[in-house]
Amino acid sequence: MASAAAAQDFGKQGDKDYAGQLWQIMQERNLAGEDAVQAFPYPGTDPHGMMLETFYTDATVDGHTGTLVIKRNYGPEGVTVDQVLGSPGDHLGAVTIMFRRANDYASDSGNWFWAKYLPDGTLDQTAEGTSIAGLAQGCISCHATAEGEDYLFTTNAELR
Repeated sequence: MASAAAAQDFGKQGDKDYAGQLWQIMQERNLAGEDAVQAFPYPGTDPHGMMLETFYTDATVDGHTGTLVIKRNYGPEGVTVDQVLGSPGDHLGAVTIMFRRANDYASDSGNWFWAKYLPDGTLDQTAEGTSIAGLAQGCISCHATAEGEDYLFTTNAELR
């Protein structure tokens, strides 16, 4: 798990800038934004959403190529697959991502960079007003309980 000091140091300008680069990449590849490609949603749970879509790909940021996991979080409670497929924009609550940075980023948390975006691409914030980007302790502490050592609940596949 990430050190307490590092986990409290998320949401700084560098993290926000990095998250902005990732959002831009996702938009360019139609993985986020109004023209985003859809997948078949599946049931989810808090804190992500009642229906989810998950995408696995690679991205290159600042010369580093890493695994990018994108999760679209739909709601409210009771939302159906048909409602999400028929009108995804009306039900999208957030887009959460994990991006595996270089091996020296945060080895004690799998080198994952975390971000939570609102549907328009702005970063969501904690109750204290900190942007959710970087080594977000809430994300890390939950995902550290995933089976295996990859911090992913959806798969234990060896991702590129």
